[in-house]
Amino acid sequence: MAEQNTEAKLKNLLKQEKIQLWNPPYTDDDNQPGQQHMQELANRYAPLLGLSAPEVSVALELIRVLAVKRGKGNKMFRETNVATLELLLPRDSKKDPKAKTYLETRLDVSLQQLMDRIAEEFGLKHVKLILNGKTLSGDQPLDQQGVKNHSKVMVLKVSDAEWKQQLMEDEEKKKNQNESIQRTQKGFQILSERDGSEDPDTTPFLEIGDQKGNPLNIPHKEKKALILAMGFHEKGCSLMKKKQYENALCHLLQADQQFSQCGSALLASVDNFAVLQLDIVWCYQALEALSCLEDGRSRLQRAEECFLKCYGEQQQRLLRIKVESLYSRLVLDSEKMAQLMSLGFTDREARLGLRACQGDLQEAAIHISNRRQEREDLKQRERQRRRTRMEDISTLSELGFSRRDAARALHHAHGDVDKAYGILLDSSQATQASNNNSESALSPDKVQQLLYLGFERDSSEAALRLTGGDVQSATQLLLDNQGFISAELLSPPSTSSSSSPSSEEPSTSSTCPEDTELVNEVLEDISHHEEDYLDLTLEEESELIAAMKTYLSREATLS
Repeated sequence: MAEQNTEAKLKNLLKQEKIQLWNPPYTDDDNQPGQQHMQELANRYAPLLGLSAPEVSVALELIRVLAVKRGKGNKMFRETNVATLELLLPRDSKKDPKAKTYLETRLDVSLQQLMDRIAEEFGLKHVKLILNGKTLSGDQPLDQQGVKNHSKVMVLKVSDAEWKQQLMEDEEKKKNQNESIQRTQKGFQILSERDGSEDPDTTPFLEIGDQKGNPLNIPHKEKKALILAMGFHEKGCSLMKKKQYENALCHLLQADQQFSQCGSALLASVDNFAVLQLDIVWCYQALEALSCLEDGRSRLQRAEECFLKCYGEQQQRLLRIKVESLYSRLVLDSEKMAQLMSLGFTDREARLGLRACQGDLQEAAIHISNRRQEREDLKQRERQRRRTRMEDISTLSELGFSRRDAARALHHAHGDVDKAYGILLDSSQATQASNNNSESALSPDKVQQLLYLGFERDSSEAALRLTGGDVQSATQLLLDNQGFISAELLSPPSTSSSSSPSSEEPSTSSTCPEDTELVNEVLEDISHHEEDYLDLTLEEESELIAAMKTYLSREATLS
């Protein structure tokens, strides 16, 4: 304890005088001590600490050796990404209680790989690792759990019973994470399959629009992928607000996978994809995932390209603003915030208004009022569009068509009820013609010929339907299948004609209680404000900037 106290006092004195023992003249090019200068320091510090010069000399050399070792570790990490960890082993696992134990490892390996190495090298069966008072768990890479170069990791022995319990907890965590992803996907799949023919007051229906609220007419496959992508994104953002970054990242990466199924033209018209890239990088930062630095760089570049396509080249000026300068512009005057809120505006509206108007109070008030009116007008247009759609569906259903087919026909006709009627009529006529052909194929004479050959009536009729009434082909089909037509042959994959309103749209999703529960669950994660992603309070951003400044300052000092 006395030795540690002496080292602490010496380090404080060295820091005050800005003396770096790992550099000349205290350490030469061969990493050996500069004897004369080290002795001068010992002689000067000994009276201040009330110790003899030899005692201080020993303590200084110990500090110097550790500093040199740390410097080597920094260089190795920069050049090879191999980090040096200090392991605080159990007392009975150390040969020399006073000696420090180090382990070199990459930080992109899993926690389990590190534990296996420690268990093998130090003769421990099961271990638990503690970093900064937090137990490391799961199979995530070390850097995603906050492990850094020179981290001090405490190693604890774990009994067989405790080890089994930990495995069960990890498995339960992984299971819950997978269930969350599956429930989110199913919930938004149900929403993506609804065609708007349901009662809007009782059955939620998602419609994709541009920044002005105008519906985007896109193919069903892309629409479904986009709804799933935006759904996973919303769920991920909800988890980010709860600081559940690991789970959030899983959902965000699912969103990225769904976006990859959308065409480039669609991605260029909406900024959701760019915002998603920023959110993924923010999760990387929150998890301190150093192994994802290269992927993070690529995602930031992708986001920049997408923003430029959405908003134009003039936005490049934003790229030249320094981070701290931009941050200072986004930080708001609390007095102005209070004045706007006293006028009846919400804190969200006040923040967004002041940022949009560069802090001008009067301009912000006008901007907020205008945005409120724009949102109300958009809601009115949306309500009117839904009412008109429901009226058109009712009109077509009164003519004898199902509401589902009417909704799909309207989708294909871009809302034109006359064109939708034509589509439904053509489809009905095509169906009738198909039925007529089927009846012709089943003429009594043809069926009788197959019966004469010894085949059953049901199989004979089925074979004639499948071959369009060709007796010879039907006979060969029956012979090939031992006189029996299987369910697979009777129910071939549906291939609707391009004129059919159901050629792209799937069947309307069911409304069973379980589906309703899933839909309501995922809808809770959707923000009710279209500018929610812009409404940042900046506390975490300020902490990040401060951490980066401290890190850069320390690196500059070390170099």
